[in-house]
Amino acid sequence: METVTAPPKSSEIEYPVFTEIRERRSRRAYSDRAVGEAEIKSLFEAARWAPSSSNEQPWVYLYATKAQPELWNKIFDTLMEGNRIWAKDAPLLIVSLVRKNFLKNDKPNGSAKFDLGAANALLSLQATHLGLNVHQMGGFERDKAIANLSIPDTHEPVVVLAIGYLRDGNDLPEPFKTRETAPRERYTQDFFVMNKPF
Repeated sequence: METVTAPPKSSEIEYPVFTEIRERRSRRAYSDRAVGEAEIKSLFEAARWAPSSSNEQPWVYLYATKAQPELWNKIFDTLMEGNRIWAKDAPLLIVSLVRKNFLKNDKPNGSAKFDLGAANALLSLQATHLGLNVHQMGGFERDKAIANLSIPDTHEPVVVLAIGYLRDGNDLPEPFKTRETAPRERYTQDFFVMNKPF
């Protein structure tokens, strides 16, 4: 039997990137400090300027702060148990959705989730710039989100974002405590960048 070699990973930044890319992490230990309305608007402004197919801008965001406990809990209730353990402290929860079809002709938009990913990436970098942490979660119950939040058939929830200021993560249960301080690793470019046909 042939042995499969694991792809190479590194925790080093090997080529120059700007500060927010270097510092962005998906941490889990949130402080109880509220995220202000100005900061929230700044996050969505960053998402607003993301590129999208035909400039469709198919992203939609539904958010709640802990100052809105009824709505915050409706979002929190959709999370898988492994995410609830730590996301319970996040002062801001956001459901990121896509409009499934193009506005211009109501045909399916095959690029919608890709475009949402770009918007979420810019939102995350803006959050890092503001001293905030974003943790995106695919681990949530989509059917429950649709029911809890009255999401219409024209839209699809894709990921939930937990956002806030960080605290020391020493009180997190394992394995989350170890993950907070572990080096961030990524595949090296040799694994995913090609300058020749497959």
